[in-house]
Amino acid sequence: MEAILTRVKLLQGDITKLNVDAIVNAANSSLMGGGGVDGAIHRAGGPVILDECRQIVARQGRCETGCAVITSGGNLPAKFVIHTVGPVWHRGSCNEDQLLANAYLNSLRLALENGIETIAFPNISTGVYGFPKERASHIAIESVTQFLSENDQIKQVYFVCFDEENYGLYNSFLNY
Repeated sequence: MEAILTRVKLLQGDITKLNVDAIVNAANSSLMGGGGVDGAIHRAGGPVILDECRQIVARQGRCETGCAVITSGGNLPAKFVIHTVGPVWHRGSCNEDQLLANAYLNSLRLALENGIETIAFPNISTGVYGFPKERASHIAIESVTQFLSENDQIKQVYFVCFDEENYGLYNSFLNY
């Protein structure tokens, strides 16, 4: 486990500034942008990301909760954006834990398929979707570390926390 944790880094700041192969967008199912990290990624990445999202929706329809799709990074330093839809919190009564784990795992699978070696995740579903932050951080860390234990292509995973509360939770769970 300790070797896997060397491939996981925790940062506090703006995910749109990272120079990695891919950043993950906590998207909504329409893929048309929104608030929070989704809006920030669309604003920083420019119109090419929205154009590519429109093409995806035209081809396959909306992105279901727990699923992921990929676009270029547009004007971002990252080469790609992996858009995933996390669950809205309904007090745990709608399989939210598994859907959140799926959002992380499907993003990582898409990363493997596209030769991505460095990837950065925001705190999926913990904003307007209302997923409890502590619970979400456990699911994120468990999902990612389990995936990394079975796959060595991905060299570095970053958890990028915008707020201090999430940063503190991840920091305590990762034992930095």
